[in-house]
Amino acid sequence: MVRPADLPTPSLLLDLPVLCANLAAMNGRMAAAGVTLRPHLKTAKCPEVAMLATEGQAGGITVSTVAEARGFAGHGFKDILYAVGAVPGKIEGLAPLVEKGARITLITDNVPMAEAVSARAAELGVTFDMLVEIDVGGHRAGVLPDGADLLPVARVIHEGPGTRLAGVMAHAGQSYHCRGTFEIRSVAWAEREGLVHAADRLREAGLPCPVVSGGSTPTAMLGEDFSGLTEMRPGVYMFMDVHQLMLGVCKAGDLALSVLASVIGHNRHSGHLLLDAGALALSKDVSAQELKPEVGYGVVCDLSGRPLPNLFVSDMAQEHGLCTVHDESLWDRLPIGAKVRIMPNHACMTAACFDAYHVLDKGEVVDKWKRFGGW
Repeated sequence: MVRPADLPTPSLLLDLPVLCANLAAMNGRMAAAGVTLRPHLKTAKCPEVAMLATEGQAGGITVSTVAEARGFAGHGFKDILYAVGAVPGKIEGLAPLVEKGARITLITDNVPMAEAVSARAAELGVTFDMLVEIDVGGHRAGVLPDGADLLPVARVIHEGPGTRLAGVMAHAGQSYHCRGTFEIRSVAWAEREGLVHAADRLREAGLPCPVVSGGSTPTAMLGEDFSGLTEMRPGVYMFMDVHQLMLGVCKAGDLALSVLASVIGHNRHSGHLLLDAGALALSKDVSAQELKPEVGYGVVCDLSGRPLPNLFVSDMAQEHGLCTVHDESLWDRLPIGAKVRIMPNHACMTAACFDAYHVLDKGEVVDKWKRFGGW
């Protein structure tokens, strides 16, 4: 029997029952809404998690790197949306997947890339489905739903030699900066309205638009109306994290991912515990601090996953995490050599620091699942 305390530190822990509960909740929610779930696997990067997320069917998925697309295609996933703006240089890595029977969907929000990608695909003898990316308020990328750029981009894709127009997509990234359920639901409304309006414009112009794809964990979890959407692409819902907890998207018991760390020092003169998990084990993501500054870079818990009194990773270096001690009993409770679990701010960033998950079930380590790395 192997327990978390037996593992080297830092290690990435994945609580299997919590993961499965999170997956079941989202699958049920999307099924009830009549919307296809196309899980985003940029956080998971793991075929075992992907198979659980698609209920054992190797169904449609979303990825953010060519390496993920290759990795998942190698495990039987044949319907893959690459949800980062396409450039011709990425086509060489994706074309072999199409040649082997995979359906790879790309995205773009501009005419130059639509033209270049379509031309390069044709040179390689393959055809990609392509979605027009829509800006529904996040202002990261995308054409405006009622903007003048929408139809020209769509027409170039539709008429291009190596692309097929498949529809529209968006990511409501502004949902990660909301304060409370009402604001998130307002963003979900804007996401749906923007996508449906853009889709209507394409259809009115005589252009095909079978896919209307939304995506973000907050809007998928708390949105109330998905009418007009064909699919949603949430990702971090699988693991949840402290940021989602602060947003009100999940509860403390829904956090499936944590980092195992050792106490390597007691610096009583400066009032902090020292851990062997720093920026390269947790990342320096400060997302949760926007809503609760004191959480620092993660919530420190005991080995069962229960939060310790007012103990957070308040500062860090590359390999060191510093935890300011407010409760004097913690010096004795966490002697040098003790092990703790850290619930991260941003599961996606933290998971990227590791090459495998140590899978937990009922407090025991039951498996080790490898993750895809690289680009």
